[in-house]
Amino acid sequence: METAQLYKEALQLLQQLIATPSYSKEEDKTAAILEQFLQQKGVQTHRCMNNVWALNKHFDPAKPTVLLNSHHDTVKPNPQYTKDPFTPVIEEGRLYGLGSNDAGGCLVSLMAAFLYFYDQQNLKYNVIIGASAEEEISGVNGIEALLKDAAFTAALNNKPPAFAIVGEPTLLNLAIAEKGLMVLDGMAHGKAGHAAREEGENSVYKALKDIEWISTYRFPKTSEWLGPVKMSVTVINTENKAHNVVPAQCSFVVDVRVTDAYTHEEVLDIIRQHVKSEVKPRSLRMRATRIEANHPIVEAGIALGKSVYGSPTCSDKALMPFHALKCGPGDSARSHTADEFIYVEEIEKGIEHYIQLLNKVVLA
Repeated sequence: METAQLYKEALQLLQQLIATPSYSKEEDKTAAILEQFLQQKGVQTHRCMNNVWALNKHFDPAKPTVLLNSHHDTVKPNPQYTKDPFTPVIEEGRLYGLGSNDAGGCLVSLMAAFLYFYDQQNLKYNVIIGASAEEEISGVNGIEALLKDAAFTAALNNKPPAFAIVGEPTLLNLAIAEKGLMVLDGMAHGKAGHAAREEGENSVYKALKDIEWISTYRFPKTSEWLGPVKMSVTVINTENKAHNVVPAQCSFVVDVRVTDAYTHEEVLDIIRQHVKSEVKPRSLRMRATRIEANHPIVEAGIALGKSVYGSPTCSDKALMPFHALKCGPGDSARSHTADEFIYVEEIEKGIEHYIQLLNKVVLA
């Protein structure tokens, strides 16, 4: 299929997706749209909950497989939107709408690239498209569930993909590393008392001492691509509803962006050694990841003139136990913003880039 036709259809598909709300855990309608789009092209589709996937027509189990992945769920609209987030409007070369940049443009570009290779014979490798759910909340029913799905693993002959391209907005540059995420729930314990008298132990003051340490501590090791570990306290609460009670408990939430210089467990151990509050991780799943700069897919991207960098944000790449490169049209700085948009020419360039990248890569 000609790339001009692929671009036209990808743009139309993205407009459909924008017009269909697909908050995390509520992606059933966009999953149906993606299934229908592929089926109309003669592609046999498969579905694992709200994850949609398909194999190239001449799939050969003896060959390595490349996974093309992006997500079709979105966050909820930023309250500062001035446009209808579900009305796809093109103005001055910009396609506006919720999920247009993160990560609809990437997803439809990858689907177009998949269709470009779909019925080609004698490919160097198999190509599989996976449109995943729950990426925005790092949900267990997203890419993680798909990679464990019995039909999916059986189709790949119980072997992992050779590598994946994860579609996220990177201005088509190569995010070879990305920080992991660990969310901590902290709890400082005190003793209730009347605020008018010298009694009780104020848990807020205890929490503030720990928060001060969190805000100023610098981890000794720095990652080559990701820099330092970053900690941010983002929520703080007490159980109090009255002004005149010394709070017995003060809870807070810490957003920790972990680099490949540390494991989650090492970071957690260092924090617990320095704070007096009780600290519990919500999950240890979202690990920092890295693909080497000399990996064939990275070398192919460099040969196309793209730069490599480390990304401060995490994606479904964190949940892939195999090599993965994050790369896609759009700009991460536009993600989750009011009046989100992607330039339509970015989609066209994204399709061309993915096709060139896959044509250029040479697997051992």
